[in-house]
Amino acid sequence: MAAFRSAFDAGEMRTEFEKAGIKSTFIPFIWKQLLHDSNNLLNQNMASEFQWEKAVPSLPSATYSLLRSKFKPLTSTVNTVVDSSDQTTTKLLIKLQSGAFVEAVIMRYDSRLGKYGDKPRPGGLRSTLCISSQVGCKMGCRFCATGTMGYKSNLTSGEIVEQLVHASRLFQIRNVVFMGMGEPLNNYSALVEAVRVMIGSPFLLSPKRITISTVGIIHAISKLHGDLPGLNLAVSLHAPAQDIRCQIMPAARAFPLQKLMDALQEYQQKSQQKIFIEYIMLDGVNDEEQHAHQLGKLLETFLVVVNLIPFNPIGSSSQFKTSSDEKVSAFQQVLRGTYNIRTTIRKQMGQDISGACGQLVVSQTNRISGKQTTVLPDIEDLHL
Repeated sequence: MAAFRSAFDAGEMRTEFEKAGIKSTFIPFIWKQLLHDSNNLLNQNMASEFQWEKAVPSLPSATYSLLRSKFKPLTSTVNTVVDSSDQTTTKLLIKLQSGAFVEAVIMRYDSRLGKYGDKPRPGGLRSTLCISSQVGCKMGCRFCATGTMGYKSNLTSGEIVEQLVHASRLFQIRNVVFMGMGEPLNNYSALVEAVRVMIGSPFLLSPKRITISTVGIIHAISKLHGDLPGLNLAVSLHAPAQDIRCQIMPAARAFPLQKLMDALQEYQQKSQQKIFIEYIMLDGVNDEEQHAHQLGKLLETFLVVVNLIPFNPIGSSSQFKTSSDEKVSAFQQVLRGTYNIRTTIRKQMGQDISGACGQLVVSQTNRISGKQTTVLPDIEDLHL
C-alpha cells in the first residue's frame, strides 16, 4: 500500500483536488480546521482512520473520500520532547512515516531583556523554531554532527510544515529558521513550497521572520529572491579564503568563494536586504587576526551581519578546539573597528540537551543501533 501524503503537502493536495474537480480554495480552510483543535488532531491521527468529516465539516462530499484515500492530517509523530534546564530551549525528535528521525528546536527569548543593561525594552516573549529540511546532509562539514550522518533523504514539503505544526502545539512560533538538519537549498522545491504555506493562511508568518541558511549553493541563491522575496538569507561562510573553507567544509570545492560572493552581491542588489554571515570560531584554523582582516575585506562592500559562533566540541575525538574568549573578542573588534561591520557573538542555548541541531537525532540513532559514538555539535541554531 502506498504511503499517505501529509495534508500539509500543498502541491500534492492541489494536484489531487484539481484531478477530482474540487476547488483548491478549500485547502487553507482544511489546514485552519486541523490547526484549530491541534490536540484533537494529534489524538485522532493515532487512530486507524482519521475522522475527516468531524475534524473538517462543511466540505463537498467528494472531498472526504479523497482525503481518506490519499492523505493523513500528520504523517509524522513527536518521539521525544526535551527541555533545557533553563527552560529556554525545547528540542523535538520527530519520527517520519519512513521511520527516519529529524529534529526541530524551539528557542525562547525575552526581547525586553539583555541588550541594554537594566533599561527595559519594548517587546516580550518570542519563540524561534529551527527546522530541518533533510534527513542527514551531504555537505559533510567537519564541525557538524549532522554531517557525520551522511545524506539519507529529502523531506517533503508537508514533512517540513509538520515541524511547525508540532511546535505550535507547545508555543506560539514567531520566527522560523531553516538551520536544522540538512542543506535547505539542496531540497529547493520542497523548501519553496513549505515556506509559501507558512506565509499563507492560516499560518501567516511574516516573510521577514523566516531565515534560510545555506553553505552557499550558488545556482539556488541566484533564484531564491525571485521565488521567495522578503526572506532572510544566512550564509555559513566559516572562512575568509577558499583553501580554509575546503579544509573544514569539503562541499565548498563545488562552490568557489569568489563565485559565491558574486552570487551574494547579485542577491543583495535584487533584494536590498542585509545578509547574515555565520562564522564558527575554530582555534588556530580561522580565528587569527589575519583571518579577521581577510573576512573584513571580503565583506566590506556588503550590508551584512556577521555572527561569530563559539565552537562547542563534544567528547575528546573532535579535531577542532574552541577559540578563546579573547580571540573571539579581538576578531570582533577588527570587523567592527576597522571595517565597520556589524558583528555579534552567538549566545549558546540548550547545551545540556544537545541543543545544537543535529545532536539529539544522532545520539538517538546511535542508541537505537546500540552504537556508542561521540558526535560533534551542529552549530546551525542561529539566534536572529
